[in-house]
Amino acid sequence: MNLLSLAWKNLWRNRRRTLITLIALSFSLMLLQGSHNLSHGVYSSMIDSGVRAGSGHMVIYQRHYLDSRDEKLTFAPTDLTAEIAALPKVEAVLPRLYLPGLAQSSRESRGILLTGVDPSVEKMLNPFLRKLPASEWFSASDGHEAILGSRLLKELKLKPGQKFVVTMQHQSGELVSDMFRVRGVVATGIKTVDSTLMMVGLDRAAALVGVKGKVHELAIILMDQNAEPQVWPQVKMLLQKRPDIATYSWEEAMPNLYNAIRLDYASSNFIFVILLLIVAIGVVNTLLMSVMERFREFGVILAVGARTVRLRLLILTEALLMGLVAMIVGSCLGALLTWYLVAVGIDMRTFVSETLEFGGVVFDPVLRAAWDLPWMLRISFYLLVLSFLAALYPAIKAGRICPVAAMRHY
Repeated sequence: MNLLSLAWKNLWRNRRRTLITLIALSFSLMLLQGSHNLSHGVYSSMIDSGVRAGSGHMVIYQRHYLDSRDEKLTFAPTDLTAEIAALPKVEAVLPRLYLPGLAQSSRESRGILLTGVDPSVEKMLNPFLRKLPASEWFSASDGHEAILGSRLLKELKLKPGQKFVVTMQHQSGELVSDMFRVRGVVATGIKTVDSTLMMVGLDRAAALVGVKGKVHELAIILMDQNAEPQVWPQVKMLLQKRPDIATYSWEEAMPNLYNAIRLDYASSNFIFVILLLIVAIGVVNTLLMSVMERFREFGVILAVGARTVRLRLLILTEALLMGLVAMIVGSCLGALLTWYLVAVGIDMRTFVSETLEFGGVVFDPVLRAAWDLPWMLRISFYLLVLSFLAALYPAIKAGRICPVAAMRHY
């Protein structure tokens, strides 16, 4: 009889045990694929939110700025902003200045991080500003209007429309002051940001400290975060004549977010390994019980001249068929679960506030998955291989059966 046909019939001699094992394998694969795709989607959302509010998918700094964060390490972008923005796969380039200073109202004073931005593009791309009404956003880059963090506004005891004074150090070393009016208020959900954020026009910030036409960073926002390998060499070519500046990835510019994702991903992998071990134990148990139940039968087969190799191949074929069925059924269930998590997601707003913070980044509390088809195919193949490897011990045990002793076995 054909080996495949015989193996298939042997699997269903004990339907209950085979069904239980197949259900366990299929659901394990479904959980692996669904949880990974959910993590993949959440990580992608976190990275997208983080880079838009922070350094960008790629960022240009003056050399050594990333290590020291020295506000004196500025550079003139000249035509770089327009040239990089014109590259394929680049959505926008955000020039920014970061200046520490002191904000003073008539009643209180607080340390701030004044951020100079280009108002024409920042509002559209920065997730911190999504809920800010258009009427509260400043349109002039050299105006005296400012956006404040919600906690900073409260600590300064100010209200929208009121004025306050900002003091900081000029490039010459002297202290300079300027007056601003509160135009809008931003609540990011991150305590340190809401307590220090002050956003003004780029030209006004540069003029205040005497660095007109200069920036600390050019944050490059890509249309697709997977496009970095294509854009990176093009940006490098544009910087060949600028040895004073360098390009960095978001992983280098935002190590807190990168390390937080790596740590969370490592814990997810540990759970995946545990699930795969459970799968392996299930396959070993099923096939080993099958071998023990057919101990006398195998003894007869060997006594009439069957080769040990063929008997072992039969056990391995049964495992492969079981793994193949579980791979197909589990992948279909995993695809359905992923489709649901992509379309509907998991709403965490019942348990938490309107925003979630992780690694210094705020993201949507409705957790949604994202398709990672290569990983789904890979983990399905791993399940098949694991089923095969788990059958090695039962197959070896079946091949060591002594025909005489087996035929006396009841």
